[in-house]
Amino acid sequence: MVSSEALACIIPTWKQRLSAHLKIARLDHSIKNIFVVPGIIVPLSLLRSSPPNLWRNLALGFLATTLVACSNYVINEVLDAPFDRLHPIKKDRPAARGLVSIPAAYVQWIAMMLVGVAIAWQISAKFAAVEVVLWLMGCVYNIRPFRTKDTVYLDVLTESINNPLRMLLGWYMVAPQLVPPVSLLCCYWMFGCYLMALKRFSELREFGSRVVAGSYRESFKHYTEQSLLQSVVFYASFAMLLFGAFIIRYRMELILSFPFVALTMCTYFNLAFVPQSSVQNPEKLYRESLLMIEVTLCVAVILVLLFVDIPWLATVFTPSVPVHTAP
Repeated sequence: MVSSEALACIIPTWKQRLSAHLKIARLDHSIKNIFVVPGIIVPLSLLRSSPPNLWRNLALGFLATTLVACSNYVINEVLDAPFDRLHPIKKDRPAARGLVSIPAAYVQWIAMMLVGVAIAWQISAKFAAVEVVLWLMGCVYNIRPFRTKDTVYLDVLTESINNPLRMLLGWYMVAPQLVPPVSLLCCYWMFGCYLMALKRFSELREFGSRVVAGSYRESFKHYTEQSLLQSVVFYASFAMLLFGAFIIRYRMELILSFPFVALTMCTYFNLAFVPQSSVQNPEKLYRESLLMIEVTLCVAVILVLLFVDIPWLATVFTPSVPVHTAP
């Protein structure tokens, strides 16, 4: 661990400083914008036509989302620096090493948000409003007195709210006139919780000691491997139940994707038990060949089922017993 005194003696060159400020924006994490894509595909499958300014909105939308997300990463990096120095890998982050100018980082944080929201406004007021909420949730997650990342379970719930927010961003890029289904948004939220809880589980196993883990992140003082796995089962079950509710209401064909979704979730679950797992760093998941094959197959199946009608499914799932409805 690098001491405060040693950090005070570090005088980075302007090139090191510039490189550090680029790194804390974590542009490599832009791969997480893949979570915007379902929010684009689903309404397009319902509309069955391309809306006006589609490609313009997509280009501006992804740029705005990247800038707002990077703004959140900047504040995360700055405020987490003292804790990152206690982490075996994150201790090498630029802010933890003392290479970042803190005043400049705060300017970078606000500037990236303002530019991102200004670009978002060119799409629609709804889209810009969701970008603001995405940024505010980053503040809630990282900044005291909220700093929900230190609160057991609330850390997972508030970080994963970015999933439905990203879905909304995709939705408002292409179909602001349509109201997104609540069941799908909540499913996406719970699925994000499933991913995040497994990340916490993998991190806790990597530390090996709750005392050491608790010195890095306050919530680890209250988590156990058992409690995290219990929450994983809850989030996965809840997500799939909500997915089923969406399917029954909007697109029965998607029920055929269940085995592919379940298989992908199982493979991801197994990865959480691997030492130094990519689950701890989702931007590196592309290195997991089996998972990528399954994700690709799952996405391909879902895309086909979104756009290809299978009429006989409605007959198969027609109620076989009397259904009583309210008068």
